[in-house]
Amino acid sequence: MPVPQKAKTASKKVGGWLAICITVTAASEGLRTVAYRDPVGIPTICFGETKNVRMGMEYTRKECEDMLGRRLLEFDDGVSRCTTVYLPDQRRAAIVSFAYNVGVPTYCASSVARKLNAGDVKGGCQALMLYNKARKAGILITLPGLTRRRTEEREMCLAEAA
Repeated sequence: MPVPQKAKTASKKVGGWLAICITVTAASEGLRTVAYRDPVGIPTICFGETKNVRMGMEYTRKECEDMLGRRLLEFDDGVSRCTTVYLPDQRRAAIVSFAYNVGVPTYCASSVARKLNAGDVKGGCQALMLYNKARKAGILITLPGLTRRRTEEREMCLAEAA
């Protein structure tokens, strides 16, 4: 039986998974307070934010930190909409970090979500490693930074596996 929506986030512990997720995402993305183009050319700012970013934009570190926290909560809402199983704090942090990087629609359609929802925690966590590529000029290329990030997310995802 699927866990009720509110129980999946375990609202008493939002701070736990969110603190983990902020730390991991910020370290993976790095901080850039002036808009730049990411490795595939997308305008990006702060901790990997791409929504409504235009070249020339600037934010303070505090504004970037606040933006990351708000956006991770938004991505958690998206993850919750297509995840039918309980995600303990470390796994939730890993999955929200992944969704923040690839987008909620990609997460929801992914083998990661499919396997987790089927109860295959190890398979779902391992499937994160399939998403270490980005499209540049129409060609999928492996990005070392994405490989490092997926490895960390996989380890967090598996940390609470039975």
